[in-house]
Amino acid sequence: MSTSQMKAAVWHKARDLRVETVAIPELRGPHDVRIKVAACGICGSDLHEYAAGPIFVPVGTPHPISGDMAPIIMGHEFAGEVVAVGDAVTRVKPGDRVAIEPILSPNRDGAYVLERYNLSPELGFHGLSGGGGGFSEYTVVGEHMVHVMPDDLSWEQGALVEPAAVALHAVRQSSLRAGDTAAVFGAGPIGLMVIEALKAAGAAQIYAVELSAVRRAKAAALGAVGLDPAAGDVVAQITAQTGGGVDFAFEVTGIPEVLGQCINATHPGGEIVVVSIWEGEASFNPNDLVIKERTMRGIIAYRHVYPAVMALMQRGFFRAEDLVTDRIGLDDVVAQGFDRLLADKSQIKILVQLQA
Repeated sequence: MSTSQMKAAVWHKARDLRVETVAIPELRGPHDVRIKVAACGICGSDLHEYAAGPIFVPVGTPHPISGDMAPIIMGHEFAGEVVAVGDAVTRVKPGDRVAIEPILSPNRDGAYVLERYNLSPELGFHGLSGGGGGFSEYTVVGEHMVHVMPDDLSWEQGALVEPAAVALHAVRQSSLRAGDTAAVFGAGPIGLMVIEALKAAGAAQIYAVELSAVRRAKAAALGAVGLDPAAGDVVAQITAQTGGGVDFAFEVTGIPEVLGQCINATHPGGEIVVVSIWEGEASFNPNDLVIKERTMRGIIAYRHVYPAVMALMQRGFFRAEDLVTDRIGLDDVVAQGFDRLLADKSQIKILVQLQA
């Protein structure tokens, strides 16, 4: 492989992800930053694209911000070293260790244009919507997408900032106050991080509803009460244990049947936060909201939370040792990464390591 080429995992269509040799990307504008990727996590959104996409992957029409369409390089949960910067870049310099905020949203002069930039109609993600990705040796992002990491955070922690940001944003967007109770439906990577974010926010009691015994044990190790939906009516259990239901319920499975359980696990006047990205429609009885005066809201990604996530990591939240279950090389990303995560629900977070 020549010095101008690199390996990358390229999405062609559902169930067709290939590790290929591609050109190392060049800086395109004065606010561009080239990153040598160190570690990149495989996300539930990646799995959705691989198993049933396209969802965020642009097919047939280029994404309005990246200008790309499939085939595209995947990977959006990553950290790496700055190796080159455009002439106008001021936030980082070569040698800096950075976590990447992969949101594609209108930007100008090294900054996002919108205050709520995650709600742009043009929303996309670097590593899902073109422009490059973290499952590659190098990638180029805008200056507005890089955050310098504290020296005491590892590359693995850096790769976990993105999913932890989803969890922290979900809790911040809720009305939760210290001392409230919560239930988290789904104890995969994001669900476990929601538990961590709830702890940081001062939740008094947290329930974790999860089929996988391994994931349920992980949730319990983080301080939640694990409940097995195959062993009984979890809504009845939560209602009995809380004297009427939790204050907040977080849906993190994307499974249609779970949505109703999530709603009914809250007490009258309770709040439901839908965190999942869905592959299809889900139904529920609106009276479960109306008659009980419950509130249901959705969240997408995050905004303005990366510094807070890294500060919490420095205090011991969102620890890699609690969440990462395997580390693989880029060549193994399909068989030992994507296929394994789809088949083996005892896996939590698999990281692709690109440098030590």
